[in-house]
Amino acid sequence: MLSRTADHLYWMSRYLERAENLARMIDAHQRLSLLPRAPEAVRQGWQATLVSLGAGEAFFERYEALTARAAFDFLAFDRQHPGSIVHCLRTARENARAVRGTITSDIWETLNSTYLESLSFTAAMPESARSEFLEWVKYRAHVTRGVTSATLLRDEALYFTRIGTFIERADSTTRLLESRWRDPGGRGERLRAEASEWGVLLRAMSAFEIFRRLYRDSVTPERVTEMLLMRDDLPQSVHRCLDELQSNLAAVANSRSEETRRRVGELHARFHFGRFEDFRAEGLPHFLDRFQARLRELGARIADDFLVPAS
Repeated sequence: MLSRTADHLYWMSRYLERAENLARMIDAHQRLSLLPRAPEAVRQGWQATLVSLGAGEAFFERYEALTARAAFDFLAFDRQHPGSIVHCLRTARENARAVRGTITSDIWETLNSTYLESLSFTAAMPESARSEFLEWVKYRAHVTRGVTSATLLRDEALYFTRIGTFIERADSTTRLLESRWRDPGGRGERLRAEASEWGVLLRAMSAFEIFRRLYRDSVTPERVTEMLLMRDDLPQSVHRCLDELQSNLAAVANSRSEETRRRVGELHARFHFGRFEDFRAEGLPHFLDRFQARLRELGARIADDFLVPAS
């Protein structure tokens, strides 16, 4: 497979996954808005999310004050911000268009129709319809992944698509957790011990029912974080993402990728054989920061080994 083709498939899946996970992050805030919370707590929550996404500076270039409405508009509808939902959907569609000869017509039609429908969503839409927009984004991501799994040949095209999906999902899961643990200024931990807030996070991740099946005690920050990091049988967990990343990289291995595979295996082993108590002792915000840096390094190495190297 040509490196250019692999690159488009990889980024097509990454941007689609990013759009879905942005919708989940915003959905968590929408659900929290239904709870009785102080205005300062709401503002801090949004600021922590912007910091975890690395979008704080870009936000304040466009808005003078941080409000829930402005943050929602920026992360969902800002077509000039490369990290917004609508921009991610457009970029996913453009990458799919570049490899129409490699993907199936069903995949292309699903992504293209998703992009065309997204043009009707703007910041002017009523408040009552915003939750429906977030559910629509998640639904379209599910449909696209289902069509991809059902129609794409089991070869390099599928492997690179899955590599992009799972490296992005691991990154997004850690950013969502970081936004709950770290204070907006990045000075330490912002622990919210209330079970209701962490229950909202689980619902936004579509993991609340699974949590109840796995744990009989109350919802706590540590228990939720442990599940989303350490379970190897949970699709949203970092451990499971590293399982998938390791196996799919092995399927496309070449003479240049030995060191990349070794580093992925090393990172995977830390979750497979490590203990959550060790991560907790390190300080979760610090650990999540370091993990995201490792993922960025892996992304750069994958680009050098297989794709079009980043400038």
